[in-house]
Amino acid sequence: MTTTTIVQTVMVMLLWASCFPLITVGIEYASHLTFAALRALIAGLALTSLAFILRRPLPKRSNDWFMVILIGLGATSLGFLGMFHAAELVSPGIATVIANTQPLMAAVLAGFILGEHLTGRSKIALAVSFLGIITIASPHLLGDGSTSFAVGLAYIILAALGITVSNVLVKKISGRVDIFMAMGLQMLFGSLPLMVVAAMTETPTAVQWSYTFITVLLVLSLPGTALVYWLWCSVLEKVPLNRANAFSFLIPVFGLTIGMLFYGEGLTELQVVGVFITVAGVAIVVHGGPHDVSQKKRPIEELSFAAEPKRHK
Repeated sequence: MTTTTIVQTVMVMLLWASCFPLITVGIEYASHLTFAALRALIAGLALTSLAFILRRPLPKRSNDWFMVILIGLGATSLGFLGMFHAAELVSPGIATVIANTQPLMAAVLAGFILGEHLTGRSKIALAVSFLGIITIASPHLLGDGSTSFAVGLAYIILAALGITVSNVLVKKISGRVDIFMAMGLQMLFGSLPLMVVAAMTETPTAVQWSYTFITVLLVLSLPGTALVYWLWCSVLEKVPLNRANAFSFLIPVFGLTIGMLFYGEGLTELQVVGVFITVAGVAIVVHGGPHDVSQKKRPIEELSFAAEPKRHK
């Protein structure tokens, strides 16, 4: 991985980690799904508007439109629904562990759909990073046993599955469709189910439109969603999904750091050890060679989007 790609990937994880404190602030002013739908809608409008201004092309093939819709249903509809609801039902430790099984699930799915198969180094990196996450979350693993736990766990798994499927599909269409346009469209498509369910189960008009909420909403929607998805898709155009996805183990590390710096939260000795283990796992990926993830050649028909075939001397 080049230095630029590494910086982009780390920036994605930092922005994603910063979203959790903003969500916590925002749900004091708006109900969960209404807040989630507003976030997706604003981010989608921002990206698609920019795409049209820059004269970026719409997807041309019906299969690509279908993929964009599926990405929206996974990353935005299921991902946002799970994240926004689980926050109040499950302890942070359990949420951290379950949510960060996403790279492991993606590794399995990428093998079937993308032909990306992990080699020894990448398997070790994923295992080490996940061990770090479990170590970080261990002080909270025995949280309260409320009856809402099962529901919260289901929300987390739902979000992780949605994000897993969408990441694999983003990688599959990368290079075939324009990043700005595709990500903007998927957010708009994904916001529709959120708006429908919010209208059925909540009172969207009850939003408290304060300066604090508007600021949180805009920051969460623009740099926290629109920018981060564009950066992430830029990375996936250049890097195998499994290598890029290993960096998502940094999200809890950044989350702990944000909590310590801005909310006065302390770290236990065990959590400090977990941070170092997680960073070590990601470092294995960063310093890995170009063949850490083997990839089967795609069928010729999947490469038909290329403007001109490369000629080899």
